[in-house]
Amino acid sequence: MTRTTGTAAPTSVADRTRRGGAAKGIERLADWSIRRRRLALCLWIVAVVVAFGGGMFTGVVEQSDADTLSGQAAVAERLLDESDFGEGAIENVLIQPKAGVSAGTDRIVADLRTRYRELTEVEQVGDPVTSPDGRSVLLPVHLDLGSGGARTLPKNVVGPMLEATQAVQKTHPDYSIAQVGAGSIGKEFSERYGQEFRRAEYVSLPITFAILLVTFGALVAAGVPVLLGMSAVLFGLGLASVTSFVLPANTNQPSLILLVGLAVGVDYSLFYIRRVREERALGRSPGDALHIAAATSGRAVVVSGVSVVVAMAGMFVAGNMIFSSLALGTILVVGVAVVGSLVVLPAVLSMLGDRIDRPRIPLLSRHTGVDKGSRVWEAVLRPVLKAPALAVVVGLLALGAAAWPITDMRLKMPSDEDLPRSYPVVRTLHEVVTAFPGESTSHVVVVEAPAAQHDQVVSALTALNDRARAAGGFAVTEEAKTVSSVDGRVTKMYVAVPDEANSPEAERTLDRLRTDLIPATVGRISGAVWAVGGPTAFNSDFSSVQEERLPYVVGFVVLLCLVVMLVAFRSILIALVTGLLNLISVAAAYGILVLVFQNDWAEPVLGFESNGAIVSWIPLILFVVLFGLSMDYHVFVLSRIREAVARGEEVRDAVRSGIVRSAGDVTSAAVIMVAVFALFATLSTLEMKQLGVGLAVAILLDATVVRGLLLPGLLALLGRSAWREMRFLRGLPSVAHD
Repeated sequence: MTRTTGTAAPTSVADRTRRGGAAKGIERLADWSIRRRRLALCLWIVAVVVAFGGGMFTGVVEQSDADTLSGQAAVAERLLDESDFGEGAIENVLIQPKAGVSAGTDRIVADLRTRYRELTEVEQVGDPVTSPDGRSVLLPVHLDLGSGGARTLPKNVVGPMLEATQAVQKTHPDYSIAQVGAGSIGKEFSERYGQEFRRAEYVSLPITFAILLVTFGALVAAGVPVLLGMSAVLFGLGLASVTSFVLPANTNQPSLILLVGLAVGVDYSLFYIRRVREERALGRSPGDALHIAAATSGRAVVVSGVSVVVAMAGMFVAGNMIFSSLALGTILVVGVAVVGSLVVLPAVLSMLGDRIDRPRIPLLSRHTGVDKGSRVWEAVLRPVLKAPALAVVVGLLALGAAAWPITDMRLKMPSDEDLPRSYPVVRTLHEVVTAFPGESTSHVVVVEAPAAQHDQVVSALTALNDRARAAGGFAVTEEAKTVSSVDGRVTKMYVAVPDEANSPEAERTLDRLRTDLIPATVGRISGAVWAVGGPTAFNSDFSSVQEERLPYVVGFVVLLCLVVMLVAFRSILIALVTGLLNLISVAAAYGILVLVFQNDWAEPVLGFESNGAIVSWIPLILFVVLFGLSMDYHVFVLSRIREAVARGEEVRDAVRSGIVRSAGDVTSAAVIMVAVFALFATLSTLEMKQLGVGLAVAILLDATVVRGLLLPGLLALLGRSAWREMRFLRGLPSVAHD
């Protein structure tokens, strides 16, 4: 390793770093890892292989529709899931002549019937329905879901029918023959999502590796964080698969595990390796360098990891299994990344020694010496520290302007129609809606009562249907559409509306049903349990629950993170500044998200079609993830500043040196996060685009405006009072060695 001239600290420095409860435990762990480095590395490899292999063997238990819902809509969905209505799922086949071809579909319908009757999965082929203009035909096909009444359509059931449909399409090239339904939509979404996730995974690795090459200037040094980060991701994915048998996994859980796991795994390794190299370049022995890194970066890793875990745990307060699944997945991968950084990294660095800087990359090897600081950040901080009040005002105005659009934020759960138009099945869905106008959606009224009251329930639902017709705003038929379960305990009725599912008009009819029409009819049956489901109810209930729970989540996360920072830095002002800055950067990210996705100006740039709203679960996810990840490098910056303050430097000099000396590490970490998050913004689904853009923008703002203006400005204004330790906390270990 290249060494530069510098005054080596006496050996006692390393000894002084090994003091105090938790800090001493971290360094003892590093000592054990160094002494048993081969054992530590082998145990890690075995653990990763066993966890990931076990997950592949057991598979993943995915959440049902009812698990992802909230409020009354979830009650309705569970009643439907737990009942056997003796009916299969319906797939619709749309038949349309291509340009220049006259309509005439009888032969095609006959071919489809012949092929479908050969399939054991097909229960019944219905009668074709002709569109009002006479050019389109819709053929309903009922699929057999098997026994038990399960309403989730397995991929192996819909697959053979799709193959038959495609075969008929090939024999009739002058017609468009396409299939759409819950099963075909789910199958295509699952396959496309899996392909895009793997592509994001494959592309994110070389991007991360390239950034680390520039950061370290050496091949091995760049490879170690990537390997540790990906091993943590694989470990976390394996554990999440196993735990899904206790808490079913949401389909977005693997994406979040990859995003968070790669970010924190690489960052922890980056900070740790940079500290070891810095101490070696100053003339420390390999052992002292590793111990100092454990006493500083190791402690910061623990504080950062605890902060991220605390932030992610806030999702458990959200009251929905979507968030519980995402919380569990991210907590697992962050915990694994922390363990890997504290146990595996010292072992690997001990084995490699100075070979960590080989082979050096031409033109980049200058990065292997002592990091004397960034000239760019020196130039940025010079005016900020001269006029800190002005810097704070400018920073607050900039982030306030970015956050302003949040006042117009609208939440909406995406429906099938919000899936990308690049999916053929989604294009077919829109073509069906266009060719067969009329009722756009339906509310589903579900009633559970003893079988002996079945006739009474049907009569009440019929009365409800009559009242809905008389009330206006509904598109109900004269005859009530009721279906009862095989045992007669659960009865459902579809109440159609002529508006889109998420329209204000549809929501008004939902409210009318729940507060007026149903209580006056079904609600008068003694012992009956009723609930209204359907797409409008799903969106309304989920969004309202999230709006209700978000303040509790924010309070939980902010309070516990303040406690973590208070314990780590022993200063109430540092804890308050951290919480304030994180809240401001999250608000700015929300505002930019609204500006981008609730309007259509960015559609050609990001490749999406705006539905005029933000996906309902995105704000909560963004808050907890951003709060956690911004704490990731915020802790490292503050720890370097505190070290300088502890050495007796003036506060403004300490702020300058702490930010400048950590600039390389933090900038590299931020660039990696922004690059990986921006990559997820290229995925086709609207929620992944919003999540990727929101995360990338927030980290970018945090690493520039917050780190360049607000943090140094506030610390300079507060002076030494910011670092004044609370007496009752002085016995606790700090993130900086004393």
